[in-house]
Amino acid sequence: MRIKDARQTFLGIWIRQALEGRPIEVWEGAQKRDFNYVEDVIDALIVAASNEALNGGTFNIGGSEVISLREVADLIVRNQPGATYEIKEFPASRKKIDIGDYYTNSEKFSGATGWAPRIGLADGIMRTMAYYRDNLSHYI
Repeated sequence: MRIKDARQTFLGIWIRQALEGRPIEVWEGAQKRDFNYVEDVIDALIVAASNEALNGGTFNIGGSEVISLREVADLIVRNQPGATYEIKEFPASRKKIDIGDYYTNSEKFSGATGWAPRIGLADGIMRTMAYYRDNLSHYI
């Protein structure tokens, strides 16, 4: 996950800000998302690649939980002593390109393969923050 800047993800920059003791800036916070831990995504890709019945199919790999951005910030703050976040109004220039709610449904893939995410968001955030806590200097 990119944490150097916010070019490809808000989650990475939020984790960096929390680890560096800077407040996370949450724009509105009601937007809904789902997340998958990287190990679950790799498992899904291996399952897909090894199942010829899936060739040519189109599938979504969604997380098991739909959560608001405010709730994501809560999880990050709980995993870093002293971390905080601030709810702010969405900047007008960015609001124009905001995607609103975005979460997926992996029922088709799960039904065809039996795959399901094993690592919940709270555990995934905890693992990710522990990793970057130990390795932050290599990524920024």
